[in-house]
Amino acid sequence: MIMTDLEKLSARALAQEHLSCDELVLMYEKMPLPYLMYIADTIRRQKHNDDRISWQIDRNVNITNVCIAGCSFCNFSCRLRESDKSYTTTIDAYSEKIEELFRKGGNQLLLQGGLHPEYGLDFYCSLFKELKSKYPALKLHALGPPEIAHIARLEKKSYRYVLVELVKAGLDSLPGAGAEILCDRVRKKLSPGKPDVKAWLDVMHEAHVLNLPTSATMMFGHIETVAERIEHLLKIRDLHDRRPAGTYGFLAFICWPVQSMGTRMAKEYLIHPVSSSEYVRMIAISRIALVNIDNIQASWLTVGKDTAQICLHSGANDFGSIMIEENVVSSAGASNRFDATGIQTAIREAGFEPWQRNQKYEQVSDAIRE
Repeated sequence: MIMTDLEKLSARALAQEHLSCDELVLMYEKMPLPYLMYIADTIRRQKHNDDRISWQIDRNVNITNVCIAGCSFCNFSCRLRESDKSYTTTIDAYSEKIEELFRKGGNQLLLQGGLHPEYGLDFYCSLFKELKSKYPALKLHALGPPEIAHIARLEKKSYRYVLVELVKAGLDSLPGAGAEILCDRVRKKLSPGKPDVKAWLDVMHEAHVLNLPTSATMMFGHIETVAERIEHLLKIRDLHDRRPAGTYGFLAFICWPVQSMGTRMAKEYLIHPVSSSEYVRMIAISRIALVNIDNIQASWLTVGKDTAQICLHSGANDFGSIMIEENVVSSAGASNRFDATGIQTAIREAGFEPWQRNQKYEQVSDAIRE
């Protein structure tokens, strides 16, 4: 009976139908991994019709490490009054980092802010304007739904108002940061200070209405169930379907296994490391579930080159960024690194051709940069 059900679901998946939570859970739990990979890879080929894999050069910069979210999986943040640890990145430091980024062939900053109790809209607008004034070619992929909701609460303004003002100041696209698992049961335990699921989704919907390019993410492998992972995917799928016609919506989906080394989470919960096969299975089911989203990224930073290469045969069509300077995930155990030559070599080793993109998934160059 299960095989008959799986065969029917396979046909519907290959037809790129919207499958239900129960149907996707059945596929995730019961379908042999090679066949799940085959279905996901076939969908990738249907959507992209080539053997090219995208990649990007950008740089992560933390605006500040002060945050009141209280995430149990974070080793990076600190409280406002911890003067021996807290910092805010200076304009001189930004300039040094941006000039290095340009030398390496990139033009985008991924700015992560955290929930600073005293930094409101004026702070971020002033920062973005100054950076864009000094570096007009710079692209800002900045903040995320939790930060937008936090700023809106501080200012007593709507999410749309905050987003409009940030776009005027220079915001180019909105990362899917702070999604973790889109389930309030999980969020209340792991990130008690972060806005709830509705806030995350509402911010993203407003971004889509404004035609602001966005991405969606998932951090899994902690206290969530498989069904909660799938429900997370369906919330993203459904929100993307709700976007106004002709707008970007979610350009990509990225999932990664939690990095919990030395964190409070590791002390409070029994965390079983996500195996390579489990990660590949998650990438494949994401490709099957998110048939309305074009790009699925393999997180080489957290799973390493070999597993990420397998993901390129399991539904992923993007290898992410070389990620100059990543602090948050690395502080909890992620230690993999790539330069531009290395990331392209890894893509070719997996049997594909690399192409360099920007945040809008527009081609930049195929040239190897040192």
